Amino acid sequence: MHEYIDLLRKNANYRNLWLGSVVSQLGDWFNLIASAELITSLTDSGVAVSSLFLARFLPLFLFSPFAGVLADRYSRRAIMIITDILRAATVAAFLLIKTPDQLWLLYTLTILQFVLSALFTPARSAVLSNVVPKNELVSANALDALTWSTMLALGAFLGGVVAALFGARVAFIADAGTFLFSAFFISRIVITVPRERVQLDHGGFLDFVDGFRYLWRDPFILGIALAKAGGSLVWGAINVLEINFANEVFPLDRTVLGQSLSISDSGTATLGIIYMVSGIGTGLGPIFMRRRLGDRLPRLMVGITIGFGLLASGIGLLSVSQSLGVYLLATLIRTVGSGTIWVFSAAFLQMIVPDRFRGRVFAFEFAMLTLTQSISVFSAGYMLDVWGLNVRQTTAVMAFSGVIILCIWLLFALRQRGTVQSMAFQK
Repeated sequence: MHEYIDLLRKNANYRNLWLGSVVSQLGDWFNLIASAELITSLTDSGVAVSSLFLARFLPLFLFSPFAGVLADRYSRRAIMIITDILRAATVAAFLLIKTPDQLWLLYTLTILQFVLSALFTPARSAVLSNVVPKNELVSANALDALTWSTMLALGAFLGGVVAALFGARVAFIADAGTFLFSAFFISRIVITVPRERVQLDHGGFLDFVDGFRYLWRDPFILGIALAKAGGSLVWGAINVLEINFANEVFPLDRTVLGQSLSISDSGTATLGIIYMVSGIGTGLGPIFMRRRLGDRLPRLMVGITIGFGLLASGIGLLSVSQSLGVYLLATLIRTVGSGTIWVFSAAFLQMIVPDRFRGRVFAFEFAMLTLTQSISVFSAGYMLDVWGLNVRQTTAVMAFSGVIILCIWLLFALRQRGTVQSMAFQK
């Protein structure tokens, strides 16, 4: 772990970028659990929970192309600061939601929050290569994943406890404050902007089209940019199904926290534990994979392939788990897989995509990721509410989908093996 500590100690710009992520991601998990708890306390509709995730995902898809153009044309640092401040104000407005007839306001504010996130995320992904040398990009992405996962583990566990004991309002207040802290840390970053990135060829929508043409001309880079989207076709639905498993299948004992809890609060506490294990898997998995496989491009491809295999097998085990312990083991397996896909594909793109296209490429990647997440989440809600499948059957369908996606990725990786070897040789 000393190399990750050295990266934080020696690189002040990355350290401030990382600190911003620490505080904002901690609040994000408070927000997600509090929103889910608020919805389940106001309605028992599976579609209502699915709609929460759709409200989080669809704005990311719709606004990411615009965000990519902004990230390649204007100051990425300024974009991140402004969106953080606006997200703080938006999350604070969640405190206004108190009755079932105000659910529309929850969805509206969630949409606004994630429109702003759509502007923030491509800028953050693209700026990483401006503050970290190429030979440390895999380390930086692995540390980012560990941070995300640690905040998931800590934030989800604390968020579950706080939501169960004190209600959702405290969690929303904490989330609003973390965005302000994030803006402060990002304001301390000093970035030397390459001239190449600022001078785009066209304007507005044509800049986005130019970035898409760049991807279309290179099927290999397009395939890497779609890796997360392929995985999210499977793991997106699990975000909904985990809530059902927590509330319906594995609620904690109602006195486990030392006081009498409602059934919904017991499920919320279980959900916090599930998210905690997810954080461990997504954080430590990529670090373990990197240590075993290294940083070379061909080995990154191997890691992504292993990630798809673990994702499919872990979800398969979720569908048949008969105890919370087995369910948590399956969660660990599938999140090691998803974390590896996330980190290795991001580092791959940061290594090979020119800076002038980087914002638009990451915006495209993010847009496709959120589109497939939305499809996956909607499918889960539809199977539960319309088809009448139970939570185990729906999870089994997603596991089968994971096997299909693994086979598609294997075909792509085998066909592009020569391209990867050529890139590795050039580097």
